Amino acid sequence: MAKVDDVQADGQRRMNGAIENLQRELTTISTGRASTALVENISVDYYGSSMPLNQIASITVPEARMIIIQPWDKGAFEPIEKSILKADLGLNPASDGAVIRLAIPALNEDRRKEMAKQINKFIENDKVAIRNVRRDIIDQIKKLTKDKEISQDDERRIQESLQKLTDQMIAKAETIGKAKEAEVLEV
Repeated sequence: MAKVDDVQADGQRRMNGAIENLQRELTTISTGRASTALVENISVDYYGSSMPLNQIASITVPEARMIIIQPWDKGAFEPIEKSILKADLGLNPASDGAVIRLAIPALNEDRRKEMAKQINKFIENDKVAIRNVRRDIIDQIKKLTKDKEISQDDERRIQESLQKLTDQMIAKAETIGKAKEAEVLEV
């Protein structure tokens, strides 16, 4: 049964990873308020290597609709600005040579609806990832049954428990997504 426990633990870990990934993706969606999470993981091509923005600059939020990026190296201004534009966040960087300012525009109704669609796409992708984990674990359990390491009754019990876990994780993903959607649609 040790192998079965390992397989189930692996499934749980991978499904939790999918939920964490969804939460990370949702932090990149603007709600009309400034947040360092909007830009900190933008990939910047810096001296031939790709680095997250938070590793080459300090990022602060001095007010509700403003993000300030202060590169540690003056040569990073142009690559940072290009990366922000390429990230397609709807933000226009303004540089004064010392810092890069990102004004967060107020969201209009169309932009809110567009972001809600993007949130739903993230939720669907996460649900697919969770179902793929379930399928992989079921395949592993079937192999254990075929190799006579567990009985068919155990296989059925494990599959039922795995389905319950899958349903819980999908519900959790939907709850997280709907909360973010409500936050975005809030005027």
